[in-house]
Amino acid sequence: MLKRPFEKLVNKAVLLTGGAGFIGSHLAEALVTIGTRLAIVDSLDDFYSPSLKRSNLRSIQQRGPVEFYETDICDWTTLRSVVSKFRPEIVIHLAARAGVRPSMQDPRLYERVNIGGTFNLLELCREFHVTRFVFGSSSSVYGATNRAPFVEDEVEMRPISPYAATKLAGEMVAYTYANLFGLEVVCLRFFTVYGPRQRPDLAIHKFTALIEAGRPIPIFGDGSSGRDYTYIDDIVSGILAAAEYGYDEHSGIRFDVFNLGNSNPIKLLELIESLEAATGQRALRDYKPVQPGDMLLTWADVSKAARSLSYRPSIPFTEGLKRFVTWYRATDASHKLSFT
Repeated sequence: MLKRPFEKLVNKAVLLTGGAGFIGSHLAEALVTIGTRLAIVDSLDDFYSPSLKRSNLRSIQQRGPVEFYETDICDWTTLRSVVSKFRPEIVIHLAARAGVRPSMQDPRLYERVNIGGTFNLLELCREFHVTRFVFGSSSSVYGATNRAPFVEDEVEMRPISPYAATKLAGEMVAYTYANLFGLEVVCLRFFTVYGPRQRPDLAIHKFTALIEAGRPIPIFGDGSSGRDYTYIDDIVSGILAAAEYGYDEHSGIRFDVFNLGNSNPIKLLELIESLEAATGQRALRDYKPVQPGDMLLTWADVSKAARSLSYRPSIPFTEGLKRFVTWYRATDASHKLSFT
């Protein structure tokens, strides 16, 4: 349920990349509900099951009209044809190759999609005079920082995975286009988003599946690492606020960065205990060595987003877990993780 009307977005032409994914599909439903003219670009890649993404698309289409283009953001010719035809006023760019650990196995793929694909979209924004570019970044860009909670004006950015490095590069490229071509840019650093439709490889989804199947949960390290888990509805509200964020006409370079988190880090062992409570089942624990590239802590300072975007996360962690477990248990068996 939307927290406010977002009237400034009504009838706006919005191009959403990655709209069939977890965050994108929830955002797409909200944009259709608001009354935008929405086009989705998604390649339906096989990072995880394309059937899940097609299911997400069907849910979106039940809310209202949407144009869908099965297009890779790295395919310049096809992507340019989509933008030329649709003529968006706002581009919300969520499409990316995701995942810290997979990025260490194939960093060149992450560079091609996350940096090259972002360049393509920014260049098309310049060519077709798009007004606003909203970029889905990540808390991982903070990397090995010693200052917590994380604040947007941190200058010692030391990303510790190829994925994180590509997201930080995307922010820098977006700044360049704001500086050179007057594009309005808002970069959003998402902090561990969870909720219905979450990617199967992410902790809450994977751990729930393992608990339900009676399988052990892998715990990398001693379980003291913390994540700032943020419920999907709160993230969607933050993205919508960024899409209608009003830059002052005399503000110079129209570029800004906001954390979208919950500002309440949860330790890994606490997460598992909370999932035990939400599922009513005991989790088996399998301790393993710490994995390279994993951050020990993510913790968002959201005071800037609160001031400028009226961003106020409202879904308590335990409530969000209950909603996720309810969704997971109602999900078609063919869309669940297989352990055979």
